[in-house]
Amino acid sequence: MNIFLDALAWLVTPDKWAGASGIWWRLLQHLGFTLAVVAVASVVALPAGVAIGHTRRGVAVVPMVTASARALPTLGLLTLVGLWSGLGLVAPFLALLVLAIPPMLAGAYAGVTSAEAATVDAARAIGLSPWQVLTQVELPAAVPLLLEGLRSTTLQVVATAT
Repeated sequence: MNIFLDALAWLVTPDKWAGASGIWWRLLQHLGFTLAVVAVASVVALPAGVAIGHTRRGVAVVPMVTASARALPTLGLLTLVGLWSGLGLVAPFLALLVLAIPPMLAGAYAGVTSAEAATVDAARAIGLSPWQVLTQVELPAAVPLLLEGLRSTTLQVVATAT
């Protein structure tokens, strides 16, 4: 019980919250790092997932990539990248990026493929170009699953970065 009181006393000490090594500054660093990882993962995974979902090319690859990347142990990956790149922010950034891409890729792919086939066929039948089918039919239908992929990615990065 004493350890909990000591932790509480540490938390309520004002000097632990201020300064360059204070809790607020560390929280801001954590959120900035998380935002950077999620942004890079979005740039990589969203276009790939949308392209795979729209063209249906590489459909067999998505489940294999997402399942194998999710099975990677975070500490092992961090150690391996750390040995390769050295100390600093590169190792945790790359390790978190490898863990952030699969849920976003899966969400983008599943979202685009969730568009009703009859609606997509009807859009093609009335003469919409492939780009118009993607932007006017498939992406609006994909929004809920795209957001779910983003939420899942953010949650995983926040929890793992901690």
